[in-house]
Amino acid sequence: MRRDEISPASARRAAADHARALADQRDRYALTLESLLATLRSSRLDDRSARAVAVDVAAGALVGLREQTDEQGVALEPVVGAFERLRGDLRPLVRYSELDVQFVEPPANGRALPGEIAHAARTIVRSTVLAIVDRAETSRIRIQWDCDGLHLLIGIRDDGDGELSTHDDALRPVAEIVASLSGHLVVTSTKGWGSEVAIRLPLDPPALPGDVPDGFEVSPRERDVLRLVATGRRNREIAESLGVSENTVKFHVSNLLRKAGAASRAELAALARA
Repeated sequence: MRRDEISPASARRAAADHARALADQRDRYALTLESLLATLRSSRLDDRSARAVAVDVAAGALVGLREQTDEQGVALEPVVGAFERLRGDLRPLVRYSELDVQFVEPPANGRALPGEIAHAARTIVRSTVLAIVDRAETSRIRIQWDCDGLHLLIGIRDDGDGELSTHDDALRPVAEIVASLSGHLVVTSTKGWGSEVAIRLPLDPPALPGDVPDGFEVSPRERDVLRLVATGRRNREIAESLGVSENTVKFHVSNLLRKAGAASRAELAALARA
């Protein structure tokens, strides 16, 4: 392969990165629009004040858009500072809406977050909050970050209808981000009492497996499953991380075993780590 040629694996990773960037932009735009609507619908503002606040929200969104590239280039962010940036992202949405958002800050002495993790964590929370707001039955959301030294722990709880699950289309982008960082996602819901989204992101993600051998063609979803198999995850954990059913994971694992000519799951994992 000449140096100026791009391998299929590199092209797929570039496409995945591009898709994540587009998803992040979509969430930012959606958050801005929700904030504008909350401002214009607010019963606490007269028309003149609502217009002034809406202008401030739009101007702030433009500034945030210009700063986005710099944000992604940060090597490390103090965990408290990263959380404060999240509060700033959500402030326009909750300032004049009827939604009560409670923030539980991480410990001040928590380990600094790699820039990629901090950026992803804010994207995850924004996407989850938007998914909850879209359900319209929620009046209160509690957002908590914690750090155990090895992981960033994110907890999001609402008082909605209690029917949110990992299989909701609105949470699919969240599941994909969590899976791409070798994280863990669990959604617990009680009908009529609300839902809780718990996410664990490793601060030192394992290196991604190398390219699969020539002739071993896999789909993007099979590659996601293969990567998680290589980290030792069981089918149930993979299903929760990717937001699919356990039977779907079994189907992908079976296909991977056949395509790789592997006799066991351990052999398949060894191949992916090679």
